Amino acid sequence: MKKRKNIITVAIDSPGAAGAGTQAKLIAKHYNLFYLDTGKIYRYIGLLKLNYPIKFSYSLIKKEICKMKIKDLENKNLLTDKVAISASIIAKDKKIRNIVHKFQQKYAYSPPIKYIGSVLDGRDIITVQVKDAMFKFFITANLKTRAKRRYKEYKSLKKKITYKEVIKSLRNRDKSDKKRRYGPLKKTKDSILINTTKLSKKACFRKIKEIMDRKLNN
Repeated sequence: MKKRKNIITVAIDSPGAAGAGTQAKLIAKHYNLFYLDTGKIYRYIGLLKLNYPIKFSYSLIKKEICKMKIKDLENKNLLTDKVAISASIIAKDKKIRNIVHKFQQKYAYSPPIKYIGSVLDGRDIITVQVKDAMFKFFITANLKTRAKRRYKEYKSLKKKITYKEVIKSLRNRDKSDKKRRYGPLKKTKDSILINTTKLSKKACFRKIKEIMDRKLNN
């Protein structure tokens, strides 16, 4: 794989609903970076498994990933609970993670030419996908805060779900993400911790921007 020289790479790891996706988009827009929501890739494969339970195989995944376009990750069907559960199961498969790894590396190090770099968020971006990223952030928030945010998000989508169900789902996902054998969620020593529990979206971005500008302007 060819790597573009002198590009800005931003890697973000976080538990669900901590605000990483929002911050990644703000960073991408401000610095003209290509944004890749890596979790959506696993959801895409999770949806494949639900749609093609008999044909589902590693060869099918490779074929679909090769022809997948970024706009395919915007499919609203990827946001359902069934797809989320399916994604969490297939994400534990090392062979599938290797297939996804190649796709992520492609966009991390060789983003479309109109962008001056890339920003990826997920669970193992710093630890596995983009180990040498110029900027590494671990974004988190306490469970109750994350549950309230996710519940509000679901309500805006007119999804019938209770707050208790949301907090239970996040707690189970946290446990799964941290204990999975391949690419578990964990903070590295060289990543910067950003706790968004008491921060607004703007305040959080200002904090990240200050850190990035300090390094980019030196």
